[in-house]
Amino acid sequence: MCKRLIILSYLLVLDVPAISQTTPPPSSITAVRIETPPMVDGVMDDSCWRLATPVTDFKQREPKEGLPATERTEIRLVYDDRALYIGVWCFDTEPHKLVANELRRDFSYAQEDNIEIIFDTYRDLRNGFLFVTNPNGARFDALVTDEGKNVNENWNGVWDVRTQTNSEGWFAEIETPFSTLRFPDEPVQVWGVNFERNIRRKREQVRWQGYSRNYELEQLSKAGLLLGLRDIHRGSTLEVKPYVSGGYQQNVLPEKSRTILTKAGLDLKYPLTQTLTLDVTFNTDFAQVEADRAQINLTRFPLFFPEKRDFFLEGAGTFDLNFGGRPLLFYSRRIGLSNGEQIPIIAGARVVGKVDEYDIGVLDMQTGKKGNEPTTNYAVVRVKRSILNESYVGMMLVNKQVSGGYNRGYGADADLRFSNILGSNVLEVGGAFAGTITPGLSGENLAYRVYVDYPNDFVDHFLGFRDVQQNFNPEVGFVSRRGKQLSWALRIAPRPGVPGIRRLVFKPVDVEYYWDINNVPESALWEWRPLGFTTESGEFFEFNIQRTFDRLDADFEVFNGVIIPKGRHHYTHYEIQFETNSSRLLSGGVFYNWGDYYTGRRKALYASGTLKANRHLSLSADFSTNRIELLRGSFTTRELGAWIGYAFSTLLDTRIFVQWNNKDQQVNLNFRLHWIPKIGSDVFLVLNALADSSHWRNSQTTMLIKVAYRVV
Repeated sequence: MCKRLIILSYLLVLDVPAISQTTPPPSSITAVRIETPPMVDGVMDDSCWRLATPVTDFKQREPKEGLPATERTEIRLVYDDRALYIGVWCFDTEPHKLVANELRRDFSYAQEDNIEIIFDTYRDLRNGFLFVTNPNGARFDALVTDEGKNVNENWNGVWDVRTQTNSEGWFAEIETPFSTLRFPDEPVQVWGVNFERNIRRKREQVRWQGYSRNYELEQLSKAGLLLGLRDIHRGSTLEVKPYVSGGYQQNVLPEKSRTILTKAGLDLKYPLTQTLTLDVTFNTDFAQVEADRAQINLTRFPLFFPEKRDFFLEGAGTFDLNFGGRPLLFYSRRIGLSNGEQIPIIAGARVVGKVDEYDIGVLDMQTGKKGNEPTTNYAVVRVKRSILNESYVGMMLVNKQVSGGYNRGYGADADLRFSNILGSNVLEVGGAFAGTITPGLSGENLAYRVYVDYPNDFVDHFLGFRDVQQNFNPEVGFVSRRGKQLSWALRIAPRPGVPGIRRLVFKPVDVEYYWDINNVPESALWEWRPLGFTTESGEFFEFNIQRTFDRLDADFEVFNGVIIPKGRHHYTHYEIQFETNSSRLLSGGVFYNWGDYYTGRRKALYASGTLKANRHLSLSADFSTNRIELLRGSFTTRELGAWIGYAFSTLLDTRIFVQWNNKDQQVNLNFRLHWIPKIGSDVFLVLNALADSSHWRNSQTTMLIKVAYRVV
């Protein structure tokens, strides 16, 4: 059966006609060296801008691929010994209709008018630095690796931007210090660069290079060339960022207590070379990190929570082995966290960067003893070698060392990417292999994955196979389930040219088959989407039919004493999803799933809404509920989350997050105020409160002030 599916997948790929012509050679833009830098204020009257020749030839990616942009855009680049300056002219015939509702750092830029700029400083065609701003001057930045397979949105570079809006449009001046970037130590630099502008009210997306719908901006193999940079240096400046924090924690339940909290630590950043950076942290603190979203788990498998801590997020893509999600050979939340409790991190160091054709990542962390958790050392080494134009091979080593014991992991991966198949279509073939060494476990300690992916606009087709053996035990990683998995998905998305409809989305097949470690069928999920579409105004709708098989070898407690009996279960359910255009002042979405569920019936509802009152104030909330009726009992789950955000400026914002569910019967409130006194420095005021909702009594309150100041 597997061989037949593989043959069919290749036939589907080869039978799809090319929808675009071969991508032309990249264009170039030349940066001009200047003596006097511009005043970064958004007023485009500095004489230096007249020295640079702008790029103006932007083409539509949406809605009419390849046609000229409907609004004029100009971008110029100049530089001095210290920084690269980017001048952006976003002319607009209706500037009063600009969509710009955000001021805060790391804003949701996909919902706004914006300009996106990406630099491939190594010109390796796969890794880069992404910078985004909107008409308000809000800032977003990210590290991009592997042609956009990993986008680290939590990286915060040191750069600045100022904007202005007038009757001609909106304009931005951006200052990017060379110390923020990494690039080769060569007298003449050639970088990759690309620009994208989004005109949100028209849902128009225009790009300088690589405007095919099959390509994302993060696909740096389609970027243009940045020329003219000569004799620039990142510098050897040591960046020091000490922090101090203080506050208190008050417990009411189970008994009253009050603890004064004080802590101090230090982060260092030092460029070992132009392309390698050393980060060192002492007495690491994550007091400012937002609380995890609590979830009611109705499955037999552990929940996965994303990493939110800054130190582990920077360079995170470098340490990812290509397993397509789970399992993970390295999962950074294993360091400094245990069952949701923080474990003290004594110190750590990380080296990330590039040497010739090699991407290198080395991480070493030492945690202290707390409760039953012993002092532990964690070490990770990751090396990736660029091959061909857009591909790589790599390896990884992981070690966990405790007194009297250890756990080790090793792995290798590859991704072969070709982006000019039958025109401008993309084809990927790849896989990964990993193993672990654990005292007391021998044999059956491997995991591997292979896949073929054809991720294009009209046809998106994926076929993959994964096997996780019984004793594969990455103690610094994450495994949700063991056994074999076959994934096969085909999505067809024509653009019919019907008024009001931008795109139809059909999914003839989307299947996941699982076998246990004894090769016995364990579960399967089949989904068919007979109808889905997006409108020209930005609304989205889909209807899905789902068929599930699940084999339970033992009774399963799904919720508070309600039991699903062991046996083979087959059932069918249906699903409707609808979302409005998220750039509207008031937007939202609804998800409804109903039908059979094991021995009974299930109705599931998820609803969310967001109000963007103005560029300062936004409110959002979501609610989910499951009504499940089974032979051995019935129950209802409820989960609620709400956010209120207020941005005083691009340097000062506050956010309140409240969550509750009827299983834990706890209200969790997280308040955070973030002030940036200067770019690179931070002041946080954080309040966490936990209350027992069954008796409406406060059980724990924590309040902290943290100051981290960047010294160069």
